[in-house]
Amino acid sequence: MASSATDIVCVTGANGFIGSWLVQTLLQNPRYASIHASIFPNSDASHLFELQPDAKSRIKLFEVDVLDAAAVTRAVDGCSGVFHVASPCTLEDPADPQKELVLPAVQGTLNVLEAAKKCNVKRVVLTSSISAMVPNRNWPPNKSFDESSWTDLDYCKSRAKWYPVSKTLAERGAWDYAEKNGIDMVAINPATCLGPLLQNSLNASSAVLQQLLEGSKDTQEYHWLGAVHVKDVAKAHVLLFESPNVSGRYLCTNGIYQFSDFANKVSKLYPDFPVHRFPPETQPGLVACEDAAKKLIDLGLVFTPLEDAVREAVDSLISRGFLHHKS
Repeated sequence: MASSATDIVCVTGANGFIGSWLVQTLLQNPRYASIHASIFPNSDASHLFELQPDAKSRIKLFEVDVLDAAAVTRAVDGCSGVFHVASPCTLEDPADPQKELVLPAVQGTLNVLEAAKKCNVKRVVLTSSISAMVPNRNWPPNKSFDESSWTDLDYCKSRAKWYPVSKTLAERGAWDYAEKNGIDMVAINPATCLGPLLQNSLNASSAVLQQLLEGSKDTQEYHWLGAVHVKDVAKAHVLLFESPNVSGRYLCTNGIYQFSDFANKVSKLYPDFPVHRFPPETQPGLVACEDAAKKLIDLGLVFTPLEDAVREAVDSLISRGFLHHKS
């Protein structure tokens, strides 16, 4: 992308875990004169204005339900780039998955892309997920997962795993729309994001670590490839917006490995917490890969060590009262 000191960009889901870190990363770069922060109506965004000394003058808040196409267009108008981060992700199983997860993810994404087309946005960076890549029963054995993998929808529906269904349908629909309408779009597929919470609420990926430290026996079988520091995910978004020759999907994880390996590392860092000892293969057949995010590494992204991400996340969970400190 051409560089200037006056870029105006829109971030949807700006007050969520990834969104807040993305806003902070953009504020730290003087290139971005203004950020249109799109948040769900009546949700708390007060923390965004504390991220940088000049945050109040550079953030313009838009209360937007992504299912409201006109409201989406108002937030996108005047922007050279859009980071579409917003997508529902609940800690509890939804009562009505179609209404609560699938429709907002799929139609909301199409509304953002339509607004981007109307407003002549230069590039859209779509926040997808590894949940649009796995589980995939048809993936060849003895091969490490890469960006060509897509989630097996029938498998997820049969097991009522609706979050991967929503993310997969949203990303597939986005590619279809972007290709038909000539929109410059790239997708980023982050693994489990960890790090300090900037927002005031507990998000789903941070809850994975919280629950693990509290003794959860959930193997994360359907939702795991690896973990990544949320600040690296934010940096990757900006890198994908600014790099001229990027296209397609970008897996964003600091390696691929079993959840049992992750749990063992967490247990060694925090031996006083009741971390469950899992069998070695929590993800049957998963092939480990240190440089799974090779496409992003080749663009210059340097990943934060996993141990640092875990420590910073735990410190944040404890300080915010989401995790009881073990002395």
